[in-house]
Amino acid sequence: MAIQNLPAQDYESDDDSYEVLDLTQYARRHHWWNRVFGRSSGPMVEKYSVATQVVVGGVTGWCAGFLLRKVGKLAATAVGGGFLLLQIASHSGYVQIDWKRVEKDVNKAKRQIKRRANNAAPEINNVSEEATEFIKQNMAMSSGFVGGFLLGLAS
Repeated sequence: MAIQNLPAQDYESDDDSYEVLDLTQYARRHHWWNRVFGRSSGPMVEKYSVATQVVVGGVTGWCAGFLLRKVGKLAATAVGGGFLLLQIASHSGYVQIDWKRVEKDVNKAKRQIKRRANNAAPEINNVSEEATEFIKQNMAMSSGFVGGFLLGLAS
């Protein structure tokens, strides 16, 4: 198989070579698509009953909460254990910590985080608007997810 070396100007005009795929037309032509994803392609409210949405949201929320709890415990144990070992090593004289340098580095990191947070604000607002719209369109599933998530954290 031979690979062609295209000139640089051909790389810049790649936008013309892509074809837009209309999934509704694709679904009409391919019957397996309908069997897997269903005939309607609207939001969850149109496809399933409220009870089904609440149950699906609750189960997925419980799974997410349960996993977050387990991963959170593991992360807290690792961070706490590392801090404990660092304190023991410092107290025993194995490690000398320059606290002024640590404070200077932490303050520098704070300034960088504030600067980046101010620059990222439009992107965060866009994501929060999309999430709010999704929650409004799928209220039953979202409420089930929140309830399941809290149960997963508690169990």
